[in-house]
Amino acid sequence: MNRRLFMHQLAKGTLSATAVGTSLSASAADYLLHTSKAGELASHTIADISYTDVQLKWPRFVGKNGRRDIHGYGPKVSVCVLTTDQGAKGWGMHGSRNAEAIAYLKGKRVSEVFQPSLGVTDSKALGFDVPLHDLAGVILNKPVYELMGQKKPILTKCYSGMIYFDELEPKEGPVKTTADGLDRLLENCRHDYELGYRQLKLKIGRGNIWMPKEEGLKRDIEVTKLVAKTFPDVEILVDANDGYTVDTTIAYLKGIGDIPLFWMEEPFAETVADYQKLRAWTKDNKPKMLLADGEADPRQELLRELEDRKLIDVHLTDMIGYGFTPWRKLMPELKSRGILASPHAFGELLKSYYCAHLAGALGNTVTIEGVPATCEAIDFGKYTIKKGQFVPSPDPGFGMTLLKKV
Repeated sequence: MNRRLFMHQLAKGTLSATAVGTSLSASAADYLLHTSKAGELASHTIADISYTDVQLKWPRFVGKNGRRDIHGYGPKVSVCVLTTDQGAKGWGMHGSRNAEAIAYLKGKRVSEVFQPSLGVTDSKALGFDVPLHDLAGVILNKPVYELMGQKKPILTKCYSGMIYFDELEPKEGPVKTTADGLDRLLENCRHDYELGYRQLKLKIGRGNIWMPKEEGLKRDIEVTKLVAKTFPDVEILVDANDGYTVDTTIAYLKGIGDIPLFWMEEPFAETVADYQKLRAWTKDNKPKMLLADGEADPRQELLRELEDRKLIDVHLTDMIGYGFTPWRKLMPELKSRGILASPHAFGELLKSYYCAHLAGALGNTVTIEGVPATCEAIDFGKYTIKKGQFVPSPDPGFGMTLLKKV
């Protein structure tokens, strides 16, 4: 039977079961689903592209890490809103402000630049990656993870990425602070624990800038031991922000003794030789600890080499910096090579929630970075933390509402 006629009759329900067998083949069902979605997306044309900024507010002052001074109370984030000729709206972080890119996208049918099974299909529209995912989800009335083919989301652990060098900050505030300031740090850990996090990432590397090297290393070890003792049911991650050398890294790991670490992140500016030395030591002394890298100035060729040599376990390139569609393409490749993922998301809670949908659809994500925040301009929707796992919103698109008029 002619394929066009077959599909036409199948869609109208006029093809008998005896003509095709007792059940519809998976490929035919997939084809119908694809063409149905494409038809709905083709009926919407991008009519307006607008922008605004929103202020995210962290629950507390965030101080220093191993390479940067104070981070403050939260970032101002640029977002882009796409509106179709039928009034459907999708929005998300950034969005290209290039005049040529804006002119190119306006007037395009959504189906010309986006396919649910692939993401953004036109490189000239990639600057609108996240808003296009949200828009397609709104049009098709599906959350992004389901848009990508996963009916029930794959749930993933999440960690609080908000524990910085808190004891080094001024002693003012609601927490009565002792001379060493460590009770302030513990109070911040407790706050995030009560939000539902069962993983805490501790910043280390105090001796890189802010303290004498030996004193800083001693404090890093002290903080790790104190948090492990105070929160025995929490998994601990540590992040040196490239503030260590390979020898300092090994000295730190020796210093914390038998405390298990979920992962060690960015201990030093990555090189093959240094990671070979560290991997040789951890293989014998902390074989279950994951090594994670790729956030700071990611060089994809070097990361690929480190991964192929099995010198790192977790790929950390930023969710927005790399892009949602590129991450969709990268994830299956990482999985095929035995490498886990955890897209960097610090700073903006929006990125954490985008990660929850990416992981919800594709899996292979060992944990998701959480950044507690509020925003008067955003209704963050139905995202929750249950049993230490992120549960993405089941509402259309990314399930968040921009309250601010644009």
